[in-house]
Amino acid sequence: MANNPEDQHPLDVTKDFQSLDGIQVLVVDDNADSLFLTTCILESYGSRVITATSALQALEVIKQSKFDLFIFDIAMPEMDGFSLISKIREMTLSEQQKIPAIALTALGSEEGCNLAVTSGFQSYVNKPVEPTLLIAEITKLLHSSVFNNGKQ
Repeated sequence: MANNPEDQHPLDVTKDFQSLDGIQVLVVDDNADSLFLTTCILESYGSRVITATSALQALEVIKQSKFDLFIFDIAMPEMDGFSLISKIREMTLSEQQKIPAIALTALGSEEGCNLAVTSGFQSYVNKPVEPTLLIAEITKLLHSSVFNNGKQ
């Protein structure tokens, strides 16, 4: 039976997640392949994606656009993802302080997860990015009452 959910390919299961149409996401990663993969995943769910290849570039982009979600690599030269999210959370514009953020890293550890949360991230996803996990985390964050601000 092809219609049995148990027979679906794992990537097809993500089609059951709510669409991310209209969600604008800033993805920051210095690795071109990882940036491309994350962008493709998000765009396949209807997100509008703006990318940056460094934290400094991201800070400039943030001044010019509004975002619904941040996804930042942790290990970047010059300024890492922890420093970037901390800097954003310290900005005077309250709008940017409340944007949910996901940390991406190849260095999966409990200490890294704790540091991500204390730095200002709400979630932590390991690389290589698993599409279903990333979309599930985004869906959870965007529907969280902490960041929902009364929107439905």
